[in-house]
Amino acid sequence: MIIGLKDTVKLFGISIIACCAVFVCTLFLNYNIDLVAIENEITTEAGVAMYNAQVSMGKVTAVVTGGCLVATSIIMLLFYVKNFIDTHGKELGILKAIGYSNIKIAKHFWVFGFSVLVGCALGVVIAFLYLPNFYEVQNAEGLFPDFDVQFHPLLAFLIVGAPTIVFTAISVLFAYFKLKNPVLNLLREKREYKTKIGKNDKKDLPFLKGLSSTTLKSKKTLVFFVAFSAFCFSAMVQMSLSMNEIASETFAWMILLIGLILAFITLFLSLTSVVKGNTKTIAMMRVFGYEDNICSRAILGAYRPISYIGFAIGTVYQYVLLKLVMTFVFVDIDNMPEYNFDFKALVITLIAFVITYELIMYLYSLNIKKLSVKSIMLE
Repeated sequence: MIIGLKDTVKLFGISIIACCAVFVCTLFLNYNIDLVAIENEITTEAGVAMYNAQVSMGKVTAVVTGGCLVATSIIMLLFYVKNFIDTHGKELGILKAIGYSNIKIAKHFWVFGFSVLVGCALGVVIAFLYLPNFYEVQNAEGLFPDFDVQFHPLLAFLIVGAPTIVFTAISVLFAYFKLKNPVLNLLREKREYKTKIGKNDKKDLPFLKGLSSTTLKSKKTLVFFVAFSAFCFSAMVQMSLSMNEIASETFAWMILLIGLILAFITLFLSLTSVVKGNTKTIAMMRVFGYEDNICSRAILGAYRPISYIGFAIGTVYQYVLLKLVMTFVFVDIDNMPEYNFDFKALVITLIAFVITYELIMYLYSLNIKKLSVKSIMLE
């Protein structure tokens, strides 16, 4: 079995998330390693306090940001492997029928781990291009002696080689597990459809509510992605707006860009999968006379509450994280302002989120209107 280029291109979302994770981790971990190397040269009291704060900040940022993005990448990887097996069940069933073992087929899924290699390598390259400027920003007050950017092979392996190996192994093992389905199930591409199409009645709320509920229950991974996209938008935008007094402008812009990239990528990927995964349901609703706007509300509208829950969690998360950092990490730094919840940032972010999210939902509802019943049923 050959996994085509078209299938691997779809993994660009994993590559970008891996790139963001490695970019952030490389900045702070590489800086920490080089900073620790000159610890003995820091003699002033202010310098020692700032040294302890920046080392702690680097560890917290790498663990929190890196850990969150790695977890998201794993979930996205498992989603793509499962989706590939679901959509290529006939080909995989034929291979099993002619004698190929599960492990022999699963070994070809190593290419899914290649997307992580591309993303991690790109993240390291971008980080090293930016590191000289990052070092200047971190030492803007001149509390440390000047030191140059050093390349650390072990760190490079831990943030590029190790994740690639782990994600490749996860891809193969998960594919092996999913391929244990009976051959007939694969050949028939057997899936469960619990939704039933009722009569043409706009007041048929039980059916529409049931459809929305079924959509969420059958697409739990997509529920996570929608919530995560709103979480990233809320947390990162509010965090960047709140950093005017407690961090550099460069750091605030970096947080903002990474947050927006993650938010839009995960939202577009999840909503695209939602539309594709419900094309037959949409076609049948049209056959029974349901209008396009009702189809859109039933399918896409089910995710709207999830997105606002994600936004609320992101709001709480960014406040708790910044409060903890200011309370424990920068506690010994003089003239550091006290951090309080920024309601202005919340209002700005919420307005921007509502406008952006509803615009994207509207564009996807137009995409649903363009789906022809004939083309769907011929798939």
